[in-house]
Amino acid sequence: MTQTNKMGEKPILSLLLSMSFPPMLSMLIQSLYNIVDSYFVAQISVEALTAVSLAFPLQNFILAAALGTGIGANSYISRMLGEKQFHKANSAASHAVVLAFFCYIIFVCIGLWAIEPFFALFTKEREVIQLGCQYTDIIVFFSFGTLVHIAIEKILQATGKMIFPMLLQTVGAIINILLDPILIFGLFGMPKMGIRGAAIATITGQISAMALSLLIMMIKTHDVKLIFKNFKLDLSIIKQIYMVGLPSFFMNALGSILVMGLNTILAAFSNIAVSVFGIYYKLQTFVYMPVSGLIQGTMPIMGYNYGAKNSVRLKTVLKYALLITFGIMTFGTVLFWSCAKPLLLFFEAEASMLSIGVPALRIISIGFLPATAGFQLATLFQSMGKGFYSLIIFLLRQLVITLPLAFLLSPFLGLEGVWISFPIAEAAAAAVSYFIYRSVRKKEVLLQ
Repeated sequence: MTQTNKMGEKPILSLLLSMSFPPMLSMLIQSLYNIVDSYFVAQISVEALTAVSLAFPLQNFILAAALGTGIGANSYISRMLGEKQFHKANSAASHAVVLAFFCYIIFVCIGLWAIEPFFALFTKEREVIQLGCQYTDIIVFFSFGTLVHIAIEKILQATGKMIFPMLLQTVGAIINILLDPILIFGLFGMPKMGIRGAAIATITGQISAMALSLLIMMIKTHDVKLIFKNFKLDLSIIKQIYMVGLPSFFMNALGSILVMGLNTILAAFSNIAVSVFGIYYKLQTFVYMPVSGLIQGTMPIMGYNYGAKNSVRLKTVLKYALLITFGIMTFGTVLFWSCAKPLLLFFEAEASMLSIGVPALRIISIGFLPATAGFQLATLFQSMGKGFYSLIIFLLRQLVITLPLAFLLSPFLGLEGVWISFPIAEAAAAAVSYFIYRSVRKKEVLLQ
């Protein structure tokens, strides 16, 4: 049985688990990297931790571009495989890699002049700005690693092959984790590089994952191929990729806009508040990354069966995805409420940071449960090629409600006003996503 037939014939629950577990595991490893990276940076200084927290939006913009191109290609490739149009699937895969390089050129051009002014928007402390530039310069100018690696990862996922993407994520994260203390603190005869060492460890892991991904594409047989001989850009394929890809980019980039806006609000309170928010963003990956892995397994199954017009399988995978996501979110809520203080102490948190951080983690985590609907219904819309609906949901979750509400509430409720905006936004987005789903279901026979 081929991988393509597997998505159309294998029992849904076992198929979903087999396709989701590898990316969920790799996402958990990636989460561990995020935590360990911040742990070592926190040992340099509070200023270094603040600088990395402020750098997050720029890193996230790069990741958003990589995911936008990759997810757009993933959705289109899985639909073309469902329709048995293999030539278009191959062409879309080749376009994804080429578009990743175009994105890299754009980021380098922007980075030449925008990095230092970016940090100056949020702080006047010269040490924080210098540390931020030292870290981000390296991340941006070597970002081709993550852009190409993610493009190939999403191509492989579209064919139903989930082990290779897990391997790519795992190798990159492990290299990163191992190099962090060596390069930051100068172990085993290496020079002590400080925050530059953290950046070099990051890009080394990313470039290693990229090299391995290219090797896998060249030496293994897959349902899609990268074909660059006589390659020409096809605007119709680029359009199909970015019909889903652009909403995906904006969805992920919204996280950067949200963080920048909230950092501006939090900086008015203290640098510690900015650091606490940065720590929260690292910790919440333990909850959101497994869901992201589940989405990676869910999307190609949904896309294939939508393309194959298999109504029963499409609705069944949605049901299971919602149930599993709800279970993960419940675990996350319990974890943040019961272990808020120990989680913060991992980052060398002192009394002042604990007094801000414990209520922050507990309040924000209230929004995990309603986020279930926002995540999986948005995934369904992307799989159907209806990326605009997904964009609406993520706008509500990440920008339209959270940031204005934090701005309005913070003068009256202080930092708690900022934290409260998160669960309110998640609940509103969940309600809207359900109403959009009902509207789509009336028009789509496959969902009835």
